[in-house]
Amino acid sequence: MLLNLNMLKPLIADAAFADTKPHYALLDGLRGVAALMVLCFHIFEAFATSHLDQIINHGYLAVDFFFILSGFVVGYAYDDRWGKITTKDFIKRRIIRLHPMVIMAALIGAVMFYFQGCSVWDVSKITIPALLVATLLNMLLIPATPGSEIRGLGETFPLNGPSWSLFFEYIGNILYALFIRRLPTKALAALVFLAGCGLALFAVFGPLGDICIGFSLTGTEFTGGSLRLLFSFSAGLLLSRIFKPAKVKGAFWICSVFIVTLLALPRIGGAEHLWMNGIYDTVCCVVFFPLLVCLGASGTSAGKYTSRICKFLGDISYPLYMVHYPFIYLYFAWVKNNRLTFLESLPGAAGVMIGSIILAWLCLKLYDMPVRRYLTNRFLKPKK
Repeated sequence: MLLNLNMLKPLIADAAFADTKPHYALLDGLRGVAALMVLCFHIFEAFATSHLDQIINHGYLAVDFFFILSGFVVGYAYDDRWGKITTKDFIKRRIIRLHPMVIMAALIGAVMFYFQGCSVWDVSKITIPALLVATLLNMLLIPATPGSEIRGLGETFPLNGPSWSLFFEYIGNILYALFIRRLPTKALAALVFLAGCGLALFAVFGPLGDICIGFSLTGTEFTGGSLRLLFSFSAGLLLSRIFKPAKVKGAFWICSVFIVTLLALPRIGGAEHLWMNGIYDTVCCVVFFPLLVCLGASGTSAGKYTSRICKFLGDISYPLYMVHYPFIYLYFAWVKNNRLTFLESLPGAAGVMIGSIILAWLCLKLYDMPVRRYLTNRFLKPKK
């Protein structure tokens, strides 16, 4: 990929590792916007009876946006560096980048587990040894099988549900390192096309009429999650190879409005026409999200305040995604136990949102960054 760094310099943020390329600040900011939408989506889960009446109805599509962003960033950062780094080095870098927050989220989930009891799941019957085993599995990102996980919802990671997407993220990174990176661009395009067809068929003709799926190891869930990862991650890699930056003013705000709108749109088609919503999900993943990534990566000088907003949102985006869900379990239990309406629970919802953002920032500054810095110095020292 050809990139004029001078043209985009105001919009390029510092890299995570000293010897890697800078990254796109606007895309970081958009990842933060999507993470906030996930938080809102999960808050309203307490009041939904099914996918059909969920508020912020398409918030689950933020995961697909994350996957395509990840593919784009990984391709941009590493596609032209093989030979200078090994597969082992790449895997170590991705573990250092991603896994500290996986561990922190599991620990937070374990600490809060016994405070989350409600009619939907009975935490009182779970023994301390069972919780410790679940915590270890969550920390190592080893998925629980249906019927054996401690919450009883079939989640692969019952202490922190969203960790399922990190499980697939690791799969995508391993596939990239061992196989996908070796594909010529035309072969990669063919893979993206085939994966897109598979995702579309699943979304339109699948049992739910959507792709809000992947959190369990059941056949349907794992198939859907795999298709979501394979298409979006590969599409991001393809974009990183063919993308040519343009100059777009106000790209962050334009893209943010589109992301919020696309993720908040009510369910389409209802129970009678599930396929209609499947088409919507497909169009978002195949058309809108790639366009938004290209638009965000083409942004010109954003101004002081927009740059600060992008930096803050980008900084907290991953920690926020990883730490908020234990508090969603707690909020869900509080709402169910007291039979609250949303208006009655509004102070709690505001507390979950504000508290999650503050906790994400604290985890970033006091834990994630220092741990990553230590691990980088310990395991990625330059070869003499």
